[in-house]
Amino acid sequence: MNNNTIIEQPLTGLGYLFKGVQLLRHPQLRVFVLVPLFINVLIFASAFWFLFSSITDWIETYMQALPAFLSWLSYILWPVIIFSILFSFSFIFSTIANLIAAPFNGLLAEKTEILLTKSAINDDGWQDLLKDLPRILKRECQKWAYFLPRMLGCFILFFIPVIGQTIAPIIWLVFAGWMMAIQYADYPFDNHKVSFAVMRETLGKRFGKNITFGMIISFCTTIPLLNFIIMPIAVCGATAAWVDIYKQQVLSNPLNRIE
Repeated sequence: MNNNTIIEQPLTGLGYLFKGVQLLRHPQLRVFVLVPLFINVLIFASAFWFLFSSITDWIETYMQALPAFLSWLSYILWPVIIFSILFSFSFIFSTIANLIAAPFNGLLAEKTEILLTKSAINDDGWQDLLKDLPRILKRECQKWAYFLPRMLGCFILFFIPVIGQTIAPIIWLVFAGWMMAIQYADYPFDNHKVSFAVMRETLGKRFGKNITFGMIISFCTTIPLLNFIIMPIAVCGATAAWVDIYKQQVLSNPLNRIE
């Protein structure tokens, strides 16, 4: 297993995104980026055209719902709400893009791991991908089953006067980062058939590093043009983290794997 000194640095999440950029430039990986990149461009171009034509009206409506004695918070909440809306849209459409591109992202994660470790995971290539489609889609449904109740809880907070409306944007920013961390780390975990519960527990033990990684991804998805390529960068970065930090630990216990 390759060791990467970046895990000793404080900005692990940011470091792995930079590593994802480096890996993405490798000739052996470029071909596996084309389909996810096309899906991202199509979905995000449509989503952000709609978002930027409506965001001002949404924010003004939300601010008007605040009690008058909290009007002084508008200077603080305005940028937070903007980022919350951007992150919400980015997450929703990233999830849609990831659902469509999941088989190709899984293949990109596999090829990235092979590049890093010089050892094969599966031998059948595209045949193995087609065979695993039902399992991959089931895994995406597991993510949604985990995300949706928590997203609903955050959404309800936005309608609770004073306290809820004040803390909801902050809670959503943090949770959006956690969801992004799970979304992209899951590809290399799932390639080895590590259960979803074990994957979440493993990531939770390094919550600070993973939340940093996820929040930076969330931020990148709000930036035009960068949001087109952040998906494959995140897949490569998350796979590098899997190889460096998690792989040996997780796979040493056979009970962590599902059939």
